[in-house]
Order: sequence, then structure tokens, then C-alpha cells
Amino acid sequence: MSVVHAPAPVPPFTRGVGTAVALVATLGLAAAGWVVLARQMPGMDRGAATELGPLGPFVVLWTAMTAAMMLPAAAPALVRRVRADGGVRGVPLFVGSYLAVWTAVGLAVHAVYRPHGPLAAGAALIAAGCYELTAAKQHFRRHCRDGVRSGLRHGLHCVGSCLGLVLALVAVGVMSLPWTVAVTALTLAQRLLPPRAAVDVALGLGLLALGLLLVAAPGVVPGLVPVPAPHHQGGASHPF
Repeated sequence: MSVVHAPAPVPPFTRGVGTAVALVATLGLAAAGWVVLARQMPGMDRGAATELGPLGPFVVLWTAMTAAMMLPAAAPALVRRVRADGGVRGVPLFVGSYLAVWTAVGLAVHAVYRPHGPLAAGAALIAAGCYELTAAKQHFRRHCRDGVRSGLRHGLHCVGSCLGLVLALVAVGVMSLPWTVAVTALTLAQRLLPPRAAVDVALGLGLLALGLLLVAAPGVVPGLVPVPAPHHQGGASHPF
């Protein structure tokens, strides 16, 4: 009969080095992402009428945005993984595959997104609010908080957990720095704090209410409807 040996414990020094590498890889890249957003987003925001532009530059900015928004919340999972097996060399693969999942989401957004008006933005927010109240959202949120072995798997769970909030961001201003900050705060709170039904239900109902408000009175929501750009005499008015 063969004897199964327990894995050797990871030395404290190795765990410490691994934790430092994991935090630098996540929080450092997130900070760099915020620098890119702060430099690039001003002037690009047209609310719901924002245009995404060519695919290449959009993917670069989207990847920076998702790194800034999502990597801080992924840091605890990566730290737990590194402390468990001391696999520092697996950190780049974890982070790279995690961001690759979000980049794939960006490709899908670029393929289907069109500049839109308050009615479409409101409908998307209503859909986002409904999703926040589903069992699927709660399922992905639980798994997104669990310890994982793969950045790819963690990314898929976190896409499912954050889908409603990302849809809301795309609806109201995908290139809006204030909306990005607000959605990041909500995402971090949901992924790092223990689930509370009262808070989760309130968030879903809040998105539903905001969506209905956009449909009924879009002008009261700041940043959704941009100020029309001046046009020359005889030119067509802004279609929005």
C-alpha cells in the first residue's frame, strides 16, 4: 500500500514574500490603472452618448479600467492562494488570466455597444437592478469570495458577481470617471464584505429606481445627458 504524504508546510518567510508579491501585482497594477484613467478619461465622457472609438485603444483603456476596478477585490483571493502553496511564480499567471477574462468582456461590450439615449440607459439599469436580486448573482458572489486555484476561474465568478454593476456603468457613462469610482466602491463593498440581504436588496432596488428615473426625467441625473456640442449655422442638431 502506498503512503500519501501531507504537503510540506510553507515556511513563514516564503508566505511573507508571496503575500508581498501578490499585493504588488494587484494593488500596484490597480494604482497604475487609475493613473491611466485619470489621464485619459477627462474629455471622453459624453454620458449615454459616449462613443467607444476604435477597438485597439478601447481595449487598452478597458483593461486599465478593469485592472483599477477589479484587482483590489481580487487581492485577498490571490493572497490566500499564495499563502497556501507558496507559489509566487503563479502570481503573473493568476493576474494575467484574471484580466484576460475581463478583457474578453470588453471585447463583447465593444461589439454590442452603441451610443444611446436615456430610455435605453434606463432599461439597462432596470435590468441591472433585477439581476442584483437573482439567485445567480448570489451564487457568483459566494464563489467570488471563495479561495480559488485559478485566475481564470476567479475571473469568471467575478464577472458573474459584478455583471449588474458593470452593465450599469456601461449604460450611464462607460468613460465617466465619477461613475467608474462609484461602481468601483460598490464592487469592492460587495466582494469584500459579508453578504447582507438588506444591503443587497437595497442596491438592486436602487438601480431599479434610478432606471425608472432616467426614463421619466433623464435631465435630473448628473452626467447622463451631455451638453450638446456647439454646431455651425445650418448644421444638424445633436441627435441625442
